Amino acid sequence: MILFPKVALVILNWNGKKYLQQFLPSVIASSYPNLEIVVGDNASTDDSVVFVKKNFPTIRIIQNDKNYGFAEGYNRILAQLEADYFVLLNSDVEVEPSWIEPLIELMENDDRIAAAQPKLLSYANKQLFEYAGAAGGLLDIFGYPFCRGRIFDSIEADTGQYNAIAEIFWASGAAFFIKKKYWDEIGGFDARFFAHMEEIDLCWRLKNKGYKIMYCPDSRVYHVGGGTLSSEHPYKTYLNFRNNLMMLRKNLPLSRSVWIIFIRFWLDLASLVKYGLAGKFKNAAAVSRAHCHFLKSILQSNNPSVDTSNFNHVGIFHQSIALKHFVSKVKHFGDL
Repeated sequence: MILFPKVALVILNWNGKKYLQQFLPSVIASSYPNLEIVVGDNASTDDSVVFVKKNFPTIRIIQNDKNYGFAEGYNRILAQLEADYFVLLNSDVEVEPSWIEPLIELMENDDRIAAAQPKLLSYANKQLFEYAGAAGGLLDIFGYPFCRGRIFDSIEADTGQYNAIAEIFWASGAAFFIKKKYWDEIGGFDARFFAHMEEIDLCWRLKNKGYKIMYCPDSRVYHVGGGTLSSEHPYKTYLNFRNNLMMLRKNLPLSRSVWIIFIRFWLDLASLVKYGLAGKFKNAAAVSRAHCHFLKSILQSNNPSVDTSNFNHVGIFHQSIALKHFVSKVKHFGDL
């Protein structure tokens, strides 16, 4: 008899009725037999909840009392669920009917696999990879995240070049699979992140314990992207720069984090200048504000040392992706 572990699929919503209306039908059509679909609502002010109750009565709704952001919002919703696997799915994602089965089969075959992601393609152009995850996430020597299929703003077409299962460094939060026992062990997302890079931080903490993060190409989903904040929004700039520095400090040994963060401050300064020269003064100010808030957080916390004795280094690119891209003009992962 074939046993299907229970999967709780959770869509965290905040004023996203248009995406729920557009993409929930594809999620409901998922063929996995032991699936609970949950909409976790972050105190939306539109009529999202009323819409779901009326049009999708089989979906469970759990409501937060305020907008806790992506990180704490998911923490609070998942704390109320029992399942073998959690699937965190953005509301602006279209899925194929059999997209869950390949990932669960992959993860069931190796107990060291803690988290995984499918192939993320663009909803607007399904021949292209999607910015937020593509064919799996990696990290360079200075902590800059990038993807197989996307280096900075250079997006590759999907020509089958990433059609093999692969171990990666981080899985995208747009369609994120994790075993509940490891979610509980690691303590979920760091609520201080609010949004952006919280899944990379979580994966890094799992890697520090020796676990694997995987990419499964036999599962495909199609992501709109930028559904809550556009890529150019100053608040997104602030969160990305602040959270990246926080992630480095948390997950690296103290001696290594000090010199990497020192270098990162100078690299971030270059980004600030670039924003200024482009006339994006609010984004430049956001970088400065991110640095100030990061330094303040360092002074206000005890910053305990991290145990990296079991660190699984697969997915680390031991060079600077920025230098490779902007100086050497490398645009495709396969050319690194």
